[in-house]
Amino acid sequence: MAAVVRRVALLGGGFSTDDDGLLDDWVLAHARVSRPKVCFVATASGDAPAYQGRFLAAFQSRDCDPSVLPLFRREHDDEALRTFVLSQDVVYVGGGNTANLLAVWRAHGVDRVLREAFHLGTLLCGISAGSNCWAEASHTDSFGPLTSLPDGLGLLAGSVCPHYDSEPGRRSSYRAAVETGALPAGWALEDGVGALFTDGSLSETVTRAPRARLYRVEPDEEGGVKEQAMPCRLLQPWPVDGREEAAP
Repeated sequence: MAAVVRRVALLGGGFSTDDDGLLDDWVLAHARVSRPKVCFVATASGDAPAYQGRFLAAFQSRDCDPSVLPLFRREHDDEALRTFVLSQDVVYVGGGNTANLLAVWRAHGVDRVLREAFHLGTLLCGISAGSNCWAEASHTDSFGPLTSLPDGLGLLAGSVCPHYDSEPGRRSSYRAAVETGALPAGWALEDGVGALFTDGSLSETVTRAPRARLYRVEPDEEGGVKEQAMPCRLLQPWPVDGREEAAP
């Protein structure tokens, strides 16, 4: 029997922000079966109907079986909920309020079921709050101003910061949090990036935008903070002198 591979994918885009579908197709390509069951969890947005509808519209045309898991108008008892989640090949978590997402998941026991799914090989992924939730801590605007949230499912060591290049104050605030120890060292995603972690280690980084990057942000030896840009593979060709070239 093949060993179970435990994977988390952090997304700086997807169906809710991009028209090309490149990051979503990349996620599906890493599913454990050729036609995966993909469940969208929109808890962080309060199960916004329009958000769930956009997911279904985007994924019904793909080679997968899409579904949604509502919690604000819950449909399953505990055992049925567990059975449903564990039957999924991919769990895709949407953006919104990270702190609220974690609180609702714990109230319904979803945190425990997702940990179980992770250890059974389900690919867990998401954008914004849906990236933050898998780590030990995150950089969030869940409480209004940008701040540190020392909370998460802890399936990925360290911290996560989304929207590193697109929201004012993100970069400086996250760097300061890591420098002071308010957040542990971690990963900062620019919009357009996808990062796959396999058994806790970064195994692949891709981008749909030529300049978008994933950064490793950690304290340096002088008491400051350093960031290292990770090499990214372009998900679509960008002509350079008539040739295709991967992002440096």
